[in-house]
Amino acid sequence: MAPRDAGRSRRSAGQLESEILGALWAADGPMTAIEVQAAVGGDLAYNTVHTILSRLHGKGQVHRLGPAGRSTYRPVKGAAEAAAEQMRAALDAGADRNEILLRFVTALDADDEAALRAALEAGASR
Repeated sequence: MAPRDAGRSRRSAGQLESEILGALWAADGPMTAIEVQAAVGGDLAYNTVHTILSRLHGKGQVHRLGPAGRSTYRPVKGAAEAAAEQMRAALDAGADRNEILLRFVTALDADDEAALRAALEAGASR
């Protein structure tokens, strides 16, 4: 007899955390675990979603509101802030910051490059 998950690829905990955070960021307000499960996709068990939400809460990435069993969750930070922190961490982890920045900038498309230039100019005028 074949295993129940035969043919389905398993997602890593990090990937599940990203998907769940994505669902929370896309929501108009706090979500229950059942709402998160529906938003992420029906192939995830409720217990898996609840476990990932508990881990994210333990890491300080989501707020848990309300009593156990009826809790709702919302992200602590917005998607842009979280992405900027990841970019900063990658930069901090590298040995040659200038090379990392150069490779990042040269890989941008024209629209992203223009947005970065505008952001740098706005930051310089503060």
